[in-house]
Amino acid sequence: MVLRRLRQAMGAGGPAVETVLADPDCRPGGHLEGRVQLIGGDHPVDVSHVALGLVTRVGVESGDAGYDTTQEFGRAHATGAFRLDPGQRHEVPFRYEVPWETPLTDLYGQHLPGMTMRLRTELEVARAVDQSDLDPVSVHPLPAQERLLAALLRLGFRFSRAGVERGHLYGVHQTLPFYQEIEFLPAPRYAGAINQLAVTFVTDPQQMRVLLEVDRPGNRFIAGGEAFGRLTVDHATADQTDWSAHLDTHLRRSLS
Repeated sequence: MVLRRLRQAMGAGGPAVETVLADPDCRPGGHLEGRVQLIGGDHPVDVSHVALGLVTRVGVESGDAGYDTTQEFGRAHATGAFRLDPGQRHEVPFRYEVPWETPLTDLYGQHLPGMTMRLRTELEVARAVDQSDLDPVSVHPLPAQERLLAALLRLGFRFSRAGVERGHLYGVHQTLPFYQEIEFLPAPRYAGAINQLAVTFVTDPQQMRVLLEVDRPGNRFIAGGEAFGRLTVDHATADQTDWSAHLDTHLRRSLS
């Protein structure tokens, strides 16, 4: 009896959990739908809840060094408490709301190097080890985000990499404890004047703040709030601007 209780406490013979997504592709502010399939183990358990959350890799600065860690965000419960008997099959349908500030992982059907995103399903069981499942998801840009990124590509910038950094941006309201930087190599027309361009989106249901940082030769950074500016773009009117011309004007003005 003692051995059996110990095995249960360690998760042995516990329930199995598997998440089936209807579609792994989504956008910030959109949703993921699917169902969580549960199969009872060799003993009855009291499930406290089934929770969902996105998990991504986040860079953390620490003194002169840094390290990567994983961070969950956007946690939400799919169900409340229920009893799961041995061998019982139980299915929980869900509609998970993707946070507006969720980092992008894909652009024009191509995965952004440096990015990972998973949907974590957690089955919390009373007095036992929690069971979980991880499923890859792809986060595509919103139309307004895509227009700005496409404008940079038309100007001749080349995508380099993307990453997520822990922290808060000065003067910008964030709901998540991190932000994404999408980095580009300079277009030929800016050769010698720019080493790298980094783009950050902070998005909400009405608009997005766009922060751009230019790395110039000699490691002189032009912050988004200074020469290049912080752009505020409404989702509803983003298609009314020639973003290639707009961004080119701001870049040339800052570099002069």
